[in-house]
Amino acid sequence: MDVVIQAALAGLIQGLTEFIPISSSAHLELAPWIAGWESGGLIGSLAFDVFLHLGTLVALLVYFFRDWVRLIGAGLASVRERRIGSDPDRRLAWLLIGATIPAAIIGFSLESFIEDSFHGENDASRLAIAAFLVIGAVALYAADRIGSRSRELSDLTAGRALAIGFSQAVALLPGISRSGATITAGLALGLTREAAARFSFLLATPITFGAGLYGSRNLFADADRPGAEWLAIAIGFVVAALSGLMAIGFLLAWLRRRSVAVFSAYRIGFAMVIVVLVVIGR
Repeated sequence: MDVVIQAALAGLIQGLTEFIPISSSAHLELAPWIAGWESGGLIGSLAFDVFLHLGTLVALLVYFFRDWVRLIGAGLASVRERRIGSDPDRRLAWLLIGATIPAAIIGFSLESFIEDSFHGENDASRLAIAAFLVIGAVALYAADRIGSRSRELSDLTAGRALAIGFSQAVALLPGISRSGATITAGLALGLTREAAARFSFLLATPITFGAGLYGSRNLFADADRPGAEWLAIAIGFVVAALSGLMAIGFLLAWLRRRSVAVFSAYRIGFAMVIVVLVVIGR
């Protein structure tokens, strides 16, 4: 298959699965294996993955542009005046900062271990992803059923925000899903479905920005790529941004009226497909 088409499909997968709680890492890692794409090329490389994540970062910044302008302004005002007071935006800005720290520290510390232990083109890694997909599905469904779903973002305490921040670090395990882990934690702590998703998306912005900066340190080391590969990278980036933007709007609208059960069911179904393909020697 042409690398440009593969890049567009990978961008679509990244954009949709980064925000819908079904695990982008599982889909991106397994898509080439399931589709039979040639390994070792552009798709799956560090440079390409960084551009896909930057695409979803653009989606976050565009969708929540007004929120971030307000929150950054409120955060700076609180520093200037040395007080948070009763302003909900100042409070939310600092809760997001506090909740980002655990994932940043844990992610930086354990990234290499997780990469060596659970990522790889072998059946053991694929079965581990299937197991994490099921674990995440059960946790998401249970949190939705057990949580009170009575709290809004204004009801978040520092302790609850920190707990959601720690849950974000669990998403280092492929198949868990960053959005799935944070939405699960938010639901378990009593947030409404929409509030849990909104906090998850706001929390994703600084961690995605940081990961993008860290990953892009060697982004242009291979500047002599052929033109077709740069075109593929650009298309993957644009498709990830556009599909990510649609996925954010879709999920927020979905959770205003419906439960997360369909996403749990999909995760389990996907895990079953992985197991069957491993068993038949795909």
